[in-house]
Amino acid sequence: MPQGTGDTREKKGCGMVVTRTPFRISLFGGGTDYPLWSQRHGGAVLGMAIDKYCYIRLTPMQDATNGYHITYSRQEQVETIAAIQHPAVRAIYGEEGVLPGLAMVHESDLPARSGLGSSSSFVVGLLHAVRALAGERPDRRWLAQEAIRIEQQVIRENVGSQDQIWAAYGGLNHIRFHPSGDFEVTPLSLSAGRREELCASLLVVSTGMFRIASEIAGRQIENIDQREAQLHGIAALVDQAAAWLTDEHLPAHRLGELLHHSWMLKRQLAQGVSNSVIDEIYAEAIAGGASGGKLLGAGNGGFMVFFIDPTRRAALAARLSRLRSVAVGIDDAGSVILP
Repeated sequence: MPQGTGDTREKKGCGMVVTRTPFRISLFGGGTDYPLWSQRHGGAVLGMAIDKYCYIRLTPMQDATNGYHITYSRQEQVETIAAIQHPAVRAIYGEEGVLPGLAMVHESDLPARSGLGSSSSFVVGLLHAVRALAGERPDRRWLAQEAIRIEQQVIRENVGSQDQIWAAYGGLNHIRFHPSGDFEVTPLSLSAGRREELCASLLVVSTGMFRIASEIAGRQIENIDQREAQLHGIAALVDQAAAWLTDEHLPAHRLGELLHHSWMLKRQLAQGVSNSVIDEIYAEAIAGGASGGKLLGAGNGGFMVFFIDPTRRAALAARLSRLRSVAVGIDDAGSVILP
């Protein structure tokens, strides 16, 4: 059990705690953050936390005999941690030694299983809330590292290591993963105008299909030894994309040209990354002027992102109007405690 274990029953005086934790858009390098790859070759990703969020509210109850109340897409009321059905809540409460008499409510700006890193945002947000209720203020690195440990080693999900970092740190970043297991986060220094141009050049749409990412990710991990060429190609595009993005003389929407190459490589990582519906949406977006795009997350459903000249963005959104579109901005705060 980690040091600094929270005792939420003794800390009722802290009252209710609410955390807000961002989702993310991973643009380049996805797949190189899986430990099986990064511990051999290192890895790198480029992307951004976005202004769409997961909210966790923890409220101590007057009577500890009420056990644990947990509200998300369903409701649980149980007496022991072992009886909790939600894997992340069970794992975090167990690791942190959370005592009975606590009510948790989860709300979200966007649906789960959407390819926006929502599962890791939940883990980071709940960890943050539990520690805050115990009177602590964990730093971003601890939140990211502990969320990675819990997802990969405790819950044993097939997940990489980038989503937890976006959730904890926020920002528009170039993240490097070292074979040692450590990581470094380098914010990209862009002018306010360039940041606005980047967001105006993105169109994010829902495929209308939602999936369990761990299943698709598991196939990609199984194939890593047979997909080294593709993963090296995906990794090589990260530095190039960072250079293009920081060159403010180059239109931001041209990043789609690199993203197209990356998506073509990612589709080869495992069966089920794409499907006929996703391929049709992609082809229609390219025909409508997009310079490139990708499916967000592990694959087979969720949201897609496209780069488009901002002057043509509205027309492309109209062309894809049957799909829900979401306007996004950059979140720079990461996981925070709301007043």
